[in-house]
Amino acid sequence: MGVLAGACTAFLAAVLPASANPRLVVDINSLKVYEHQDIFKRWYPASLTKLMTAYTTFRAIKTGQLTLESPVVMTKNAASEPPSKMFYKPGQAMTLDSALKMMLVKSANDIAVAIAETVGGSEAAFIERMNAEARRIGMTSSHFINANGLPGEGQYTTARDLAVLAITLKREFPEYASYFALEGFTTGKKDYTNYNMLIGRFDGADGMKTGFICASGFNQVSSATRGGRSVLSVVLGEDSLGARADESARLLQMALTTSDAGKQSLTQIAPYGEDRDLVADISKEICSKAAAKVRSEGRDEAGRQKLLSPYIHELNRPLKLAFAGLIPGSDKTAKAGSDVAGQGDVAAIANVPIPVPRPTF
Repeated sequence: MGVLAGACTAFLAAVLPASANPRLVVDINSLKVYEHQDIFKRWYPASLTKLMTAYTTFRAIKTGQLTLESPVVMTKNAASEPPSKMFYKPGQAMTLDSALKMMLVKSANDIAVAIAETVGGSEAAFIERMNAEARRIGMTSSHFINANGLPGEGQYTTARDLAVLAITLKREFPEYASYFALEGFTTGKKDYTNYNMLIGRFDGADGMKTGFICASGFNQVSSATRGGRSVLSVVLGEDSLGARADESARLLQMALTTSDAGKQSLTQIAPYGEDRDLVADISKEICSKAAAKVRSEGRDEAGRQKLLSPYIHELNRPLKLAFAGLIPGSDKTAKAGSDVAGQGDVAAIANVPIPVPRPTF
């Protein structure tokens, strides 16, 4: 198997062009960095922003502000977000537990804003919390302008900061790790598959999140654990879903099978890169006709993404799906008061018993 893996790795190195985009792989416990490139370069986070939304939400749960059973109500503001989304109507509601699954698996932009309004009281107040939390945990070159990652001026992060965030999530909230490792969820009417193609297909993969917009390319934060070792990779700016999965697998496999002796700690790496404070925009490379053609050729006859990594295997079993759906009765509430938005929606649903134009995924 080692000979085969080595041959495949050599083959990949020969046929794949070297990428100059940010990437990083680090041991979650020791913080030793196995490989890094342009990790201080500012980048549009796309739906990796939802990791920050989740962290801010977990902090609110920890303080007792709300629970996983708290209702999250779709408002007009949240429902107006562009796809990827759940397309729920104002007044419809779900538990926070279901909302988190929808946001992290489907990468639903409408759900992310609905969570933000529920936790912060308003989207603007939640964004202030996101930025305050980012500063508190040491994300030194990140700023958020929304809860879902849609692009805009003033929205940026770095591979280094995303690693800090992901490691903090894992260390501070291990009880919520399962949200980032879901293979998919079902509403009872429709099934949704996780965009992270490592989950269930890379040995030891246990999360975390993917993201895409034209300006940032295909991004992925991934984690894996084997033999008591836990590592985390950040890959930004790849040109397809398959490329980001292949590169993430390469980094994770290398870190899981290599000694960290003599490696620098993430905290020891000083900022580098002359243009690191400029936010990269790779729209022309990612969303051109030529790039779209390359991506279409990267799919097989069944339309599935081709993966070249020898470390990613087929999933020859049904997906393990969690449930995430609307609170029973909220459909009727939405129809009765569909003109209500904002906090009024929360009041409208309070007595109900508790039981995608610019994609960012």
